[in-house]
Amino acid sequence: MDTPSEAIARTLDGVGPRLRRIREGRGVTLAALAAATGISTSTLSRLESGRRRPGLALLLPLAQAHGIPLDELVGAPEVGDPRVRLRPRTVHGNTVVPLTRRPGPQAAYKMVLPRGRDTPRPCVHEGHEWLYVLSGRLRLVLGDHDLVLAAGEAAEFDTRLPHWFGSTGDGPVEILSLFGRQGERVHVRARSRRRPDRAARER
Repeated sequence: MDTPSEAIARTLDGVGPRLRRIREGRGVTLAALAAATGISTSTLSRLESGRRRPGLALLLPLAQAHGIPLDELVGAPEVGDPRVRLRPRTVHGNTVVPLTRRPGPQAAYKMVLPRGRDTPRPCVHEGHEWLYVLSGRLRLVLGDHDLVLAAGEAAEFDTRLPHWFGSTGDGPVEILSLFGRQGERVHVRARSRRRPDRAARER
């Protein structure tokens, strides 16, 4: 069993590769991260390669830039607790609760959209999104379609289409959102193989 100092050293040795995985998973360049944190690209590069040991002065702005807790950034042990620590935040007036610990090309959220009948402002971006309505009524504007989804209904769409969603104005809406930044589909529909005898008849 490692001594406390050996365990700390091993944890610190793993910070550099973790920083690189987080940055690359978010599709952020070293130059962009340097601009967001005020840390030079050379220092960031040395941190990721393990040539520089991390300290709070460097880790705090990195945690803020990546939007993840400091303990997750350094890989602090979770003592076997599998639960995701839900940390709600407010984005454009909506309450957003991340449901995954690690950043990456796909993300899962629970969202609470306040009551109000906002004017739709459709946007477009790379990705694929799946929405499931937990409660309330969701208005979804997708291309030329203007839809209302009730609790228990779901929608899946390419986010390169102009889209917007919010409350119908009847009350707040709770939804689950699965989003792939690089266009990954939430699931793949596989066709079953045709039986040999049927395939032969169709020739």
